[in-house]
Amino acid sequence: MKEINQLKERLSQGRITRRDFIRSAIALGVALPTATSLSSAVLAATPNKGGMLRQALTGGASSDSLDPATYLDSYMINVGMGQLRNNLTEIDENNQLIPELAESWDTSDGQTWVFELRQGVEFHNGRSLKASDVVASIQHHLGEKTKSAAKGIVSPITNIMAHGDHQVMMVLDGPNADFPYLMSDYHLGICPANDDGTIDTQSGIGTGGYKLESFDPGVRTLTVRNPNYWKAGRAHFDSIETLFISDTGARENGLMSDELDFITSPAAATAARLGKRPGIEVFYTNGNQHCTLPMLNNVSPFNDNNVVMALKHAINRQEWLEKIWFGYASLGNDIPIGPANRYRATNEEIPQRDYDLDKAKYYMKQAGRSSVDLQISVADTAFQNSDDACVLFQETARPAGINIEVVRKPDDGYWSNVWLVDPWCASYWGGRPTEDWMFSQVYSKNAIATGWSETFFDNPRFEELLPQARAELDDTKRREMYVEMQNIVHDNCSVIIPIFSAYGHAITDKVARPKIMASNWGHDGEKNAERWWFAGSVNNLKFVAAASAAAFFGAR
Repeated sequence: MKEINQLKERLSQGRITRRDFIRSAIALGVALPTATSLSSAVLAATPNKGGMLRQALTGGASSDSLDPATYLDSYMINVGMGQLRNNLTEIDENNQLIPELAESWDTSDGQTWVFELRQGVEFHNGRSLKASDVVASIQHHLGEKTKSAAKGIVSPITNIMAHGDHQVMMVLDGPNADFPYLMSDYHLGICPANDDGTIDTQSGIGTGGYKLESFDPGVRTLTVRNPNYWKAGRAHFDSIETLFISDTGARENGLMSDELDFITSPAAATAARLGKRPGIEVFYTNGNQHCTLPMLNNVSPFNDNNVVMALKHAINRQEWLEKIWFGYASLGNDIPIGPANRYRATNEEIPQRDYDLDKAKYYMKQAGRSSVDLQISVADTAFQNSDDACVLFQETARPAGINIEVVRKPDDGYWSNVWLVDPWCASYWGGRPTEDWMFSQVYSKNAIATGWSETFFDNPRFEELLPQARAELDDTKRREMYVEMQNIVHDNCSVIIPIFSAYGHAITDKVARPKIMASNWGHDGEKNAERWWFAGSVNNLKFVAAASAAAFFGAR
């Protein structure tokens, strides 16, 4: 079986002919009809090269930058991590950690990690990847002066050094059994080093499957295939046009009029109807993405946990699931650890929190209040239909004396002007592959300083457990600690996590994709640009879409 699979891989990559495949399969004992059938199946699923993929995404902004330290939302993650650059490690379609630019890694104590780099990898400008590029790229996010959103992720690194051109050693301030996972973070794309030890962040040069042609922040990005891409069988399109289109109706109209090939986040209310249109497929992937309603706990009344607990019992999560997501989601329980995580607490360990007016009134009484007036800021860039969802919250909370005003804010600038600024707002997280990553980046005390704590959560017991769980190798003990930490967030953190939402996508029948897709992020783990292809012949697709896409964009 192993030999046959190797033959199938070589055939799919064009390294052998169909005749060679059949001849070799027969030599391995496979009957001629079976060998012929196997070759046909492989070739039918083999990606075609060519064509321009026209995709419309959300999560863009006029403040977007090519500097990976600044990435905040899905648009730049897709462009930066999915097209232009690679990381040391990657999350594959089975949500498993696999090598990317690092060929392998090793540790003897969980504190000192050695990464061996692939050889023969080139940047878009033809220069070979070296260990010094990796060192400079990681150092870009280190130090007190950095403004990187990844500062909290890499802060445990106390020393990083290159050993020759192909080995990088990183020393941490303590053991971390999950450290290689962190190297897959979308901020940590490897850029070419400058002579002074900084990195080139603005040219878009990387080692990824596509090279930058043009970049108009918050509007449009055009990339072309890297002919020297080091990944075999990846990056099939000739070019990618990525548009930022915040309006759901505009994205769907572009798809239905054949001016777009792929869109993100079709409206849940009409997704089934859209998927019934000829030539269009709508599909969802379930992962750790979750919606949050964070409150700054240094602002009254959110500095009173009784008020926060009243709010957590005054929201009807089941109603959100049915009326906002139409079943394309699962209930949240005020913990940020998702169904794909290893140590997620079960409902037996932490019972599902339900809508309970009596408890909401009880906590209001404990807070010494008969009523409270609140404002919550929302926008579709936080999560789709967040305004309608919070209007439902408004209605269910009112009988408990909780009066909520829903304030709609512009999508553009939301993450810089509203999130971490307004005391209460709508937000979302893609989730992280490990518990430590999610907790460290968003819920640790250190996350306040790095600018990623959306609540300013600071709990002494949580801080005590965080490094202990990170270093613990006994699986049973580790689970106990992570469940306790989830309990602490559940009852003591000023955040409501009502829903774990599926990633929604819609494509035309021109686009082909793997049967199994990654769910760590939307858009096939934000790797659709290199993992997808055009079905059938693409001779008539090569760059001809540019005019229609430009016409569509100009009209919106």
